[in-house]
Amino acid sequence: MKLAQLSQQWNLENIFAGGSSSEELQAYISSIETKVVELKSSIKQCDPTNPTQLSEVVEELSALSSRLHESSAYVGCLVAQDVKDKEAVAIRGKLDSIGAKYHSLWTQFDEKLKQVSDEEWKALLQSEGLAQYAYILNERRQNAVEKLSFNQESLINDLAVDGYHAWSNLYDLVVGKMSIPFEEDGEVKELSVGQLDNKLSSQSKEVRERAFEAYQNAWAEQEDFCAEALNHLAGFRLSTYEHRNWESVLKEPLKINRMSQETLDTMWKVITDHKDTFVKYLNRKAEMLNLEKLGWTDVDAPVGKTESNVSYDEAANFIIEQFKQYNPKMSEFSRQAFEKSWIEAEDRSGKRPGGFCTSFPNAQETRIFMTFSGTPSNVSTLAHELGHAYHQHVMDELPYLNQNYAMNVAETASTYAEMLVSDAAVETAKTEEERLVLLEDKIQRSVAFFMNIHARFLFETRFYEERSKGLVSVDRLKALMEEAQREAYNDALGEYHPHFWASKLHFYITDVPFYNFPYTFGYLFSAGIYAIAKEQGAAFEEKYIALLQDTGTMSVEELAEKHLGEDLTKPQFWTRAIQLAVEDVEEFLKLTK
Repeated sequence: MKLAQLSQQWNLENIFAGGSSSEELQAYISSIETKVVELKSSIKQCDPTNPTQLSEVVEELSALSSRLHESSAYVGCLVAQDVKDKEAVAIRGKLDSIGAKYHSLWTQFDEKLKQVSDEEWKALLQSEGLAQYAYILNERRQNAVEKLSFNQESLINDLAVDGYHAWSNLYDLVVGKMSIPFEEDGEVKELSVGQLDNKLSSQSKEVRERAFEAYQNAWAEQEDFCAEALNHLAGFRLSTYEHRNWESVLKEPLKINRMSQETLDTMWKVITDHKDTFVKYLNRKAEMLNLEKLGWTDVDAPVGKTESNVSYDEAANFIIEQFKQYNPKMSEFSRQAFEKSWIEAEDRSGKRPGGFCTSFPNAQETRIFMTFSGTPSNVSTLAHELGHAYHQHVMDELPYLNQNYAMNVAETASTYAEMLVSDAAVETAKTEEERLVLLEDKIQRSVAFFMNIHARFLFETRFYEERSKGLVSVDRLKALMEEAQREAYNDALGEYHPHFWASKLHFYITDVPFYNFPYTFGYLFSAGIYAIAKEQGAAFEEKYIALLQDTGTMSVEELAEKHLGEDLTKPQFWTRAIQLAVEDVEEFLKLTK
């Protein structure tokens, strides 16, 4: 049965009723504060060589973690749906403060783990209450050895509230309040950053150019603030790394993503070796648009016209139907997400830009945030976020501490879901022109992962190198950004985006440093998985679920070896994975010859 008249606003009331004025939420947060105090005492008294005591503390930390996640996710949703919700912003600040104390608890706990001898440790992990957490506890113990003392790490966590996370929160607030005048149909409208961003991929070059000019001007007005925020975020990280004697800025993001430098280097090398193919696509597209070279906004410009925009209901039904081919369980889960109003998709001002999926571990639900305007890209984003949601759904049956999968494998599930829908859209196209438009939309995403995100990675790597020697000026930030874009795109464009460092939210996120290469990893890793799914059909579903469920307790190299029989440090896997994107370009070149 097809879905119809779906709400485009999410329902948060069953999580905590009353929004930012919720008494239930306030009581919940108060109980978390109380538990933090109690657990601090429990950890202090715990004998780490006693399996019973250690197991009890682990379970208490797990319960506290899930409760803090629940409340933080809820408040994050409130701020995203209405950036002017001052009460929600204040509550988020309070949760940040509690979060600092919570992180100090883990630091205190990790210090206990360091006290256990290797021989005692092996025996502990074989005990009944701890065996299921062996990977997580081993990882924490190893990381603890490489960090500072408990008192020093606790001080870092405390100072981070006002000296680190505050810069990120302030950036979100400033961007959320940006109102950019833009003339449409003879009327000047005040658009949010997210709304204007959608105009950058308009079918009309004139609209794209006007939107990009307005976009650049708006970020130029904020560039001094953005440079301050970015410099101080990086400065905090670099100071922390220096005190820990960490020489590479990639040490933390690689550890967080449970992958090796060798795997990362191999992936980027394979991509770089195949870029000539994507340059051919960019050159052909320039010819089709009667341009010598593509400008920045031309990269995502459509090459043809479709009959009309897709409605939200049509997008929902299409996604559900396509998921069913390889993943009936994911299809049914997505149907529930639409029916239960777990998705905030309404196109309105006052929302923060971008899209995300967040989970509520205690309620065992997820929520998806985006702004839906009916473009093929919007449909892909919706499928992408549903992939995230399904990944969390299959993890719900596991212990909470084993659900903590890294960003790179999180992007695997989302990108896999996106590929299913994109391929189906191309195959079911009603006309050759529509087929070309949808195929090109797929290729645009390949270009984004292989070139745009590579530019972000190059920029951030070089920015940190310069920031380690002092503050980096606005002019230098713009120069570094453009240099990275030129290199990443093989100088195939005629115009770049020097303010990209200011406009991209990902550079200002404090939870995960280097919020870029995991996307590309997820894209290519999922391409390899998708190739297997195409071969095996619905029979692959249970294998896929098993792979997802192991994402919280394995390195990516171990995951690929166990479930795919592949070595990620060698180019063979990545070469086969990128071939799917290469074939898309070859078909595009053939269709447009």
